[in-house]
Order: sequence, then C-alpha cells, then structure tokens
Amino acid sequence: MKTVRQVVILVKGIVQGVGFRPFVYRMANELNLLGTVLNNHLGVTIELQGNEAKINAFIETLQQSPPPLARIDSVEQVPISTLSSFNEFSIIESQALTGEHANVAISADKSICQDCLDEIQDPNNRHYQYPFTNCTNCGPRYTIIKALPYDRCNTAMSGFDMCEQCSSAYTNPLNRRYHAQPVSCPQCGPQLQLSVLNPTFSPLNHDDALTQTAELIKRGAIVAIKGLGGFHLVCDASNDEAVRELRKRKKRPAKPLAIMVKDLSQAQECVYGNETEWTVLSSAEKPITLMYKQKQNSLGLSELLAPGIDRLGVFLPYTPLHHLLMDKLDNPIVATSANRSGEPIIGNKAQIEQHLAHVVDAILDHNRAIINACDDSVVQVINQQLQVIRLARGYAPLTINMSKSEAIQAGAHSLLAVGAQQKNAVAFGVDHSLMLSPHIGDLFSLEAQQYFHQSLATFKRLYKFNPSHIIHDKHPQYAPSQWAINYQLQHDMPAKQCIGIQHHYAHVLAVMAVHQHIAPVFGVSFDGTGLGDDGVLWGSEVMLADINGFTTLAHFSEFKLIGGEQAIKQPVRILLALLFEQLSLEQVLALPIKAIIRLGEQTVINLHRLWRNNSHCIACRSVGRLFDALAVGLNLLEYNQYEGQAGMMIETAANQYHHGEIQHVNLNHDLMLNHNVIAQICLQKIHLQQASAAPQTHGANMPIQWNSSAFITELVLAVQQPPSESISSQLSEQNTQQACGQFIAQIAKSIDELAQGYRGIPQVFCGGVFQNKALLSQSLNYSCNAKHPVLTSQHVPINDGGIALGQLWYGLHFFAPKTSINSTDTTLT
Repeated sequence: MKTVRQVVILVKGIVQGVGFRPFVYRMANELNLLGTVLNNHLGVTIELQGNEAKINAFIETLQQSPPPLARIDSVEQVPISTLSSFNEFSIIESQALTGEHANVAISADKSICQDCLDEIQDPNNRHYQYPFTNCTNCGPRYTIIKALPYDRCNTAMSGFDMCEQCSSAYTNPLNRRYHAQPVSCPQCGPQLQLSVLNPTFSPLNHDDALTQTAELIKRGAIVAIKGLGGFHLVCDASNDEAVRELRKRKKRPAKPLAIMVKDLSQAQECVYGNETEWTVLSSAEKPITLMYKQKQNSLGLSELLAPGIDRLGVFLPYTPLHHLLMDKLDNPIVATSANRSGEPIIGNKAQIEQHLAHVVDAILDHNRAIINACDDSVVQVINQQLQVIRLARGYAPLTINMSKSEAIQAGAHSLLAVGAQQKNAVAFGVDHSLMLSPHIGDLFSLEAQQYFHQSLATFKRLYKFNPSHIIHDKHPQYAPSQWAINYQLQHDMPAKQCIGIQHHYAHVLAVMAVHQHIAPVFGVSFDGTGLGDDGVLWGSEVMLADINGFTTLAHFSEFKLIGGEQAIKQPVRILLALLFEQLSLEQVLALPIKAIIRLGEQTVINLHRLWRNNSHCIACRSVGRLFDALAVGLNLLEYNQYEGQAGMMIETAANQYHHGEIQHVNLNHDLMLNHNVIAQICLQKIHLQQASAAPQTHGANMPIQWNSSAFITELVLAVQQPPSESISSQLSEQNTQQACGQFIAQIAKSIDELAQGYRGIPQVFCGGVFQNKALLSQSLNYSCNAKHPVLTSQHVPINDGGIALGQLWYGLHFFAPKTSINSTDTTLT
C-alpha cells in the first residue's frame, strides 16, 4: 500500500508576481496531489497531500526547475500528522498578517517577454499595438507595488476593472496571465495621452498618440516619455540640432547621453563588443550597457552623444510602448532620465510640467501611476564579468539570501544601513535576507533628500520594518549620517545602536557581503573622496580587512585641495598643489598647460600662497583626484563637467594609443614614454616612488606611501615640455596617449607588487575608480597571472551605490552576540 502523507512547504525568495502559484498548481495536478497554495507575507505556502514519492518528486522539481523569473532562496517542510479533507488542489486567496514583518523578495521590473511581443505585433490578437501588454513572465513589478503580498489590490492597477476576457485569463491557472497583476488590454487598461507644449510642433497629422510622438521626434522635438519607473527625455540621436538643444536646455554640456536602439542589429551598427556584452544587452533586465563606439556608423549618430570618449551607453526597448515607438522610427533615440541635474528621476506629468517644461516640447503620459520611481540600470562588462554601475530597473531591489548562522540571525530583521552621500542606496535585513534598494542618487538637494526619505518609507511600509539598529558613514555632514543620528535621538535609541563605519572599508565589506565572506581579504578601495579615520580625505586605500576591522597596507601620499571642495570643481587647483611640491613657482608658470595659463599669473601666485601657508586647504590622498589632475596636466580638460569625466578621457586616450583596440599593457615591463620627448629631463620610465625614505614595510602605523606629486609631475613633464620644431602635433598627441596608458598601467602594477606578499588571500577591487575598465582589467590580469583568488562585485554597484550593503554586513556581525561570531584568528583593528 502506498504511503499517503501531508506536508506544509514554505518557499521564500522571489516567488510572488512571477507565475509561481500557477506553476505549483499545474505540477500538483500532473502528479495527482491534493492541497492548496497561497501567497502571504512569508512568501508562498503550499500544503500537499498524497503519495510520498510524488511529494518528493514535486519538491525536487520545484527546487531544480522553478519558473523563469522566480528565485528560490529556501524551501522548508513541516510534516502534518492529521490528514485534511482535500478533494482537489486549489489556489486560495492571498493572506497578509497585520503587524508582522514581511519576508518576500520583491521582484524587479522585467522587460516584455517574447510571447507578449508576438501578441502586440499580431493584427489578429486583442493586444495588437497595445503598449501595456504583459503577463506573469514580464512587465512592471516593484514600480507599481504599494504593499505586500503582491496582489492587484496592492498595486497601481487597483483602479482598473478588468474586462471579461482579461478577468477570464487572470482567474485561469492554466493561462500565462493568471494573477499577472498589471494584466489589461485596450478595452480595460491604461491609455496614452500626448500633450504638446511647444506650438511650433503643431498641428500633428495623426490621431494615435504613439504615431504623433514618433512624428514629433522625426521633426526634431524633445519629448518626455513615461516608462516603467519614470520619464525619459527623448530625441532623435542622429539629429545634431536636437541633441545640442537637449544639452542646452538641460544644462548638460558634456555628460554622455544613452541611446535606445530598435534591436540587436541596430545596436551593432552603433557599438561593438564581445559575446558576453551582447548577452547582457539582450537580457531580460535590458540595462544600459556601456560599449565601445563603432568608428563609423551608417546611422549618422550625433558626435554630441558622448563627446571626447570612446564608449556609448546603449539599451534595447524593454516595454511594449518602447517597442511600438521604435517600430515607427528609423534612427536610435536619446533616452536619458528626466530630472534636474543631481535630482531623482521624475515619475509624474505634473512634475515634468513644473520642473522641465522649458526642456521638453511634448509629454507622452499614461494613467498607470508609478508608485516607486526607478531609474534605468547601467552596467558594463570587464574581463567577461558584469559590473553594475547603477543598480535600478531590472535588478533592484536586490535581495541576497544569507546562510543560517547564529551570527547572521541575530537582529537581521531590524538593521538599517543608510549608505553614502553620493549614488545613495539603503540596505536592510529581513530574517535571512539582505536587501539593497534601487539607486536613490546624490543627496545634495532638498528634493533628492526627500526622495531618500520616501525610499525609506517605501521599504518600511512594504516590510513593516522599523530599525532597532542603524549603520551610517563616518562623515558627519553626509545627509544619511545626519538622518541616522536624528532618528536615533528622536526614537530614544541608545547611542551604541547607531554606529558609523569608515567609507572605504564599507566598499570592501560590500563585496564581502555578496559572497558572505568574513575572513581576511586584500582590499583595494579607490574612489574620489571619503572621510578617513584621521580626518584626511582618503581614496587610495589598500587594506587587509575582515569583518572586524582593517589594517592599511598602502595608499598614495597626501596632497592639498586648494580651496577645499572648489578644487574638485576646478581640478587645476589639484594639479597645482601636486606640481608645487616638485617644482618652483616659476617652473610651474612656464608649463604650457591651458588651465594654468587661463588662470593667469597672479591667480597662480595667490593659489601658491594658499598652498604654502596651508590656508583654505584640505588634505587628500584620493586616486580619483589624481585622475583629475593628470587630465588637466595633459590638456585633456580644464573643468570637470560631470563626475568621472577625467577618468573616461584618460582611458579613451590610452585606448587610442593602441589604435582603438583594447590591448593590455605587457605585464612584464613598464610602458615606456618616447625618449626624444623626455631626454631633456633624463626620465627613463615612470614609476611610483615612496613619499619618504622609510623602508618598504607595513604595519598598523607604517603603511607604504606612493608619492602622488612625483608620479603626476613626472608624467606631466614628460609630455608638457615647451614646444619645439622637432616635435610634431601628432607625436605630442601620441605621447599624451602613452602617458595615460602608463598612468593606468603603473597603478595596476604597483597594486600587484604589493599583493605578492598576500598570496592565497582573496582580492577585492572596489570604489568608483574601478569603473575604469582599463585599470580593473589590468588589475584582474595581474591577479589571474599570479593565481590570486578574486571576489567580484557581481550585481552590487562597485561605486558608492554599494556602500549601504557593506555597512549592513558589518552591522550584522557587530551587533550579533560576540560568542556566536567565528570570523578570523586575528582581529584587524
């Protein structure tokens, strides 16, 4: 006689809004099992009754072959001794328990699936040309959710009553639209509305809003178009005048603009890449992917899209609206986030009219509300590995399932990490999960800080989450740090439950968190700025770190930011501070550097006086600022028009030296500068010197210091010699390109030389500077050659967008019972 048993199965992970219940329903019926399945605040609960062998087969299939968009983090079984009276297997109404925190991983928004794409292109289908077609395998998720569980009544679709046909599909477990919460059709769903603000572009020749929008774009208009998580500012990417006007109106003179292309074939006319890059570009997430420009393209793309750099951000249509629009256009379109500089993406028409009416000629809106704004994700591929630059649509919220160690369980559901000032995101723990929010942005304006508060409120609402412990950056003037301290005071939280950790250490911890790693790592944390433990602005930290703390092994020597933050906006001040350490004032004034000449002799003299007297100066040792200084010293730029511009221009120049092909510097020797140019200063090669005569040893108080001023001065002098008839402009340009390659190569080589003393310890490369593809690629090549293990950042942003996750990883262990932590034999503090 076959054994009949009953079991309750609790499934956690991304299991709501991804077709999980109909999947369970179909499988249970195929195996002749009885019972129920429901969504609740814990995930999906399945009650099964039947033959023991078939129950085991059910569980095995569930774990090994879940629905395409699902991610199972855990499957728990609870046997039941008393059998229930089931007559069939059924899907029952979702449950939400008041007062209990949720433990459901919210699914990120996904691009339209092939089935839905086929339907909108089929004249015989009722979804033909309908721009809001979706099913359980695609469509909006996070951007429309108000509360958990993920049911229609808790989404932006609650006000749309389904027609008979949509209702039939929605309630049929065998239909792919079963409980697809945004399900709709032209008869019952959201509709488009076009508003023309600029009378120059009236009248239009069509009634259909999407056709009218395409006509406007062809005529050179700038249109705000509502997507999944916010509006895009759109224009014809091949129309120089339209792109120039967009830059002028948005006050964005040089920052690269991403383009949306019709399909993969059109993308290949704009950029080139390897198989991994094409796979990422075409993935269900459809991120903006940074790839190398084609030298020539038949589409006539505007040179104003990404001036001065060799890469371009490209992405494919990800909603039915975008597909239908691109079908009506011949050229790619600029599709950049609709926002004011430094502020969050705008998600409703009223704000577009209030803040960007002077920028756009028309607005294409629809009446499905965006509950949670979410920008486009930005990624790149380096050495066949995905690197996330902006974590947003398609990837976020990011949920990382943790192991069930005692240290992790302690207080995980009540910890909040509030991240950094720039590229802010927040992170929190729910039971055995770490969650990182989508990109919030730079918190320099009141509007941006309000968005930060709204994001916190969203996750507190969704997960019924109230923090008992908070972790923040040590910089006391960062907006998140101030919020954390104010929250602690307002809620009478003991001071020991609100802690700050060092910025660059948090970068390393973020990568450790992805791998649930707590033992020592060789961490290289390079970025623009971050407050150090000694009050200096760090940003060139090589450290030995574990979950308890870190020891600094090496960094660049300190230099002065003359005028403080003004030096970041006007990087010639950084260059001057570095040159003043090596050269006389007269020698500096004699250099043919455009930015110095433009300042004028008297201003340079005044800045020298401030530098000499240490007046209005801030000490800094940031690699990002060295990039700025070198770019100015090589006449690549005079002002930073956007963050990271210097790094991209230096990388572009280095790549141009290799004739536009990405080749790696020979790892066995330094890249040599042209001897004819540098003979007069007897410089045989560029190398990183120590800042003092101290021996190359390290310890808690004696890290290696690479000499910042000598490094930059030698590179600048090697190129910026007084012009002579024997030096052609072509040779001068080649030397500039070679100097850029040398700069990147020597930094990577110096890291490797230090790493040789720490073989077997995993390496971590993190911080915004490692968005530089050439630098990270060469560093990874050294690691590979030396067989060093490397922990990659995976889906966590390598820049400040990952800081919150690192803060959370530290807090989980810091606040856990000390007796339960088993991390390392040596505490690195």
